[in-house]
Amino acid sequence: MDNNYVIEMLNITKEFPGIIANDDITLQLKKGEIHALLGENGAGKSTLMSVLFGLYQAEKGIIKKDGQVVEIKNPNDANALGIGMVHQHFKLVEIFSVLDNIILGKEPCKAGFINRKEAREKVVKLSEKYGLNIDPDALIENVSVGMQQRVEILKMLYRDNEILIFDEPTAVLTPQEINELMDIMRGFAKEGKSILFITHKLNEIMAVSDRCTVLRKGKCIGTVETKKTNVRQLSRMMVGREVQLQVKKGEAHLGERVLSIENLTVPSKSHKNNAVKKVNLHVHRGEIVCVAGIEGNGQTEFVLALTGLEKPSEGRILFKDIDITKASIRERSKIGMSHIPEDRHKYGLILDYTLQENLILQRYWQPQFQNHGFIKNNEVTKYAEKLIKQYDIRSGQGPTTLARSMSGGNQQKAIVAREIDKDPDLLVAVQPTRGLDVGAIEYIHNQLVAERDNGKAVLLVSLELDEVMSVSDRMYVMYEGEIVGEFNSSDITVEELGLYMAGAKRQGETANEK
Repeated sequence: MDNNYVIEMLNITKEFPGIIANDDITLQLKKGEIHALLGENGAGKSTLMSVLFGLYQAEKGIIKKDGQVVEIKNPNDANALGIGMVHQHFKLVEIFSVLDNIILGKEPCKAGFINRKEAREKVVKLSEKYGLNIDPDALIENVSVGMQQRVEILKMLYRDNEILIFDEPTAVLTPQEINELMDIMRGFAKEGKSILFITHKLNEIMAVSDRCTVLRKGKCIGTVETKKTNVRQLSRMMVGREVQLQVKKGEAHLGERVLSIENLTVPSKSHKNNAVKKVNLHVHRGEIVCVAGIEGNGQTEFVLALTGLEKPSEGRILFKDIDITKASIRERSKIGMSHIPEDRHKYGLILDYTLQENLILQRYWQPQFQNHGFIKNNEVTKYAEKLIKQYDIRSGQGPTTLARSMSGGNQQKAIVAREIDKDPDLLVAVQPTRGLDVGAIEYIHNQLVAERDNGKAVLLVSLELDEVMSVSDRMYVMYEGEIVGEFNSSDITVEELGLYMAGAKRQGETANEK
């Protein structure tokens, strides 16, 4: 045996009803290395790491730590062995402070009371040492997603974990935060900590990992040294075929104007200023228009106002020349607006409903699915089966799978299927590929282009520079709630776009209307 292996997962098999999530997988982690775990959505990556962290028990196989067989029955066992995990969906208490979340379950006590002074000193010291810059007193509900992730990382460091599992750590981060996280991970590895890094972003694997293990449909395809491979080879291992890494699209053929937004202003919930300030934009049939910007610059509030989830304080929203500023969400849906939301759990799905119930959430009242107020279950199942096949939604028990039990990527595919199948005039797609693998990203980009080519209007809101550049025909850049530039995608470079997104540049005059 190679004594360098700090963790060995040997011949692990984990089954759920109707699906073998991990099929005889072996994974070996060396001390001080960053080991990437790559695979499509639903390939079994998170399941395998959940077995290592004690959230699941494997049916077959053994786990070794430093050459000794260990039993990990729950996360406390994992922590005792020095194994920590940052989950894809953070496990934080929103109404607690940053400090309370970090020490939760491991509070230093003195005479039966929590010694907050000692806890704070240790947390601040760790925060400074690793450049994590947190405010211990801020409430979790008031801090950005990137900051929440730092809190999760500090939870691991506070527990003196030596084996760090990052599950899709960059799915919700801005490009700048991703670079910072990569630096933090490199620092951990230099110190001798060992990192397991679940991702499906190939450029991140190439940038930061030493080795990479690829899973496909629950099986291990192989482990490669990163410096001896390339993006194309990894994507082929992951998906099992050649993947089109560039978006293929022809010229845009503009039709009538579908959406006009005039002087839209939306108040902020977290501070006194407005989150969106006098925004003007428009979208025609046959084009993909992107609102680009770094997270937290008003895009979220802008979309909430556009889709009816928030009320603007001034301005108008015209949809096919109808003023819908005060229309309800269902009214907007009925006249032809579809919305792929930024937060799939909060606004996209009812997690404890089945997949088929989620697929008809906005259409259950239509004659196709109900008769005198009773749902036609056979029709619903038939419709769900059609979408599952068409959009390749992988689910253990087909239409009756609980949405909660599906992988993040397949949850996303379900939302995309539901929203596109409504045949909308305007598709509002917010971070549609967040947390998806290259195969699924390729598929969703093709869907957006197909909608455009079918004469629909597509409004894309994205933080991914590559996505903005390759998918959109025209773009608006939003910074601190204002539009600071409007461009045709062919007229701007990635570097210049980055400057506008960071607020370092803005167009002198407002862009002229088309």
